[in-house]
Amino acid sequence: MEGKKISTTVYITEEQKRKLEILHKKTNVPIAVYIRKGIDMVLDANKDKLTEQINLPGQIGK
Repeated sequence: MEGKKISTTVYITEEQKRKLEILHKKTNVPIAVYIRKGIDMVLDANKDKLTEQINLPGQIGK
């Protein structure tokens, strides 16, 4: 999970925030680390869907 990090906004429920704060207080691990790990878990679980080439603007039909 190394590399340059970018800022983005996500909306979570109050319950998710409360639980993440409890987890952070008990482990001293930043909430952002847990969020990034969760994203990695979703990406890993769906890696078969990520193998196709993504068409960028201007690359019609490639």
